[in-house]
Amino acid sequence: MPEIGVMTLELRLENSHSLKEKRHVVKGLTERLRNKFNVSIAEIDHQDLWQRAVLAAVTVSNDRVHATQVLQAVEKEAASLLGPALTSTTVDWM
Repeated sequence: MPEIGVMTLELRLENSHSLKEKRHVVKGLTERLRNKFNVSIAEIDHQDLWQRAVLAAVTVSNDRVHATQVLQAVEKEAASLLGPALTSTTVDWM
């Protein structure tokens, strides 16, 4: 049975003063995480707010241990890129 892990990342972008600035940050982050970890990732909430974003990164594997490692690496990379702008993460399994 496949393991599907969904990591939700909450961002607070204090230095964003427009939707264009926010989209620049979100697009750069999503492209980097997608390319480096082969996860599906999208902005799922607060699309109309300048300083908030919620992203979901999804991985599918036949092994939960491997899926957990991938999502932990995604979280670590996002934290290193965003610093305190990454306010929280959660993981759900399907």
